[in-house]
Amino acid sequence: MRLGTSLAGVKLGLQSIPIATACTIYHKFFGETDLDAYDPYLIAMSAIYLAGKVEEQHLRTRDIINVSNRYLNPSSEPLELDARFWELRDSIVQCELLMLRVLRFQVSFQHPHKYLLHYLISLKNWMNRYSWQRTPISVTAWALLRDSYHGGLCLRFRAQHIAVAVLQLALQVYGVEVPADAEAEKPWWQVFSDDLTKPTIDNIVSDLIHIYTMDTEIP
Repeated sequence: MRLGTSLAGVKLGLQSIPIATACTIYHKFFGETDLDAYDPYLIAMSAIYLAGKVEEQHLRTRDIINVSNRYLNPSSEPLELDARFWELRDSIVQCELLMLRVLRFQVSFQHPHKYLLHYLISLKNWMNRYSWQRTPISVTAWALLRDSYHGGLCLRFRAQHIAVAVLQLALQVYGVEVPADAEAEKPWWQVFSDDLTKPTIDNIVSDLIHIYTMDTEIP
């Protein structure tokens, strides 16, 4: 359901930050509890509902229920406003309160998005303009960041470090080198985050690649 949280958020029109918050709430909740003790679909819906409030992009529970139901049952019609619907709605509201208690009301997070935007602008200014235009470094880096929320990277690594790592991976994918990086006193990524190390970048990239591996194995 880690993938479903993100996809449902997109279909509901959530912006990237609320989706990232919903995914982080989902991963953090199951980091504190037993995965087998709770319905992951209910937790995902409640995480989206709560994230909308936290990031001030409020959603109707009815929309969350219908989009989630369509995700689980692609050929189904929107749910009728019957006893089942109201029971599910009440479950989301109650689950939201449970999540807040489990997470000790700590549901505001620092995401890598603002750092990645800054790093991309800086890197673009360093690069040859034609080399930058020929390769979709920016689009790929944003896609990698979005996909990183399918796993728990957001809980294990600092936001700045994740931003650098997805940018580094995007550069590697297209074989693009940062100008004069070999002659510089320190690597380009350490200019952005002076406490970052190469092993940390490698760990983030490895975890991200593992997420893609898990997603391909989902039936």
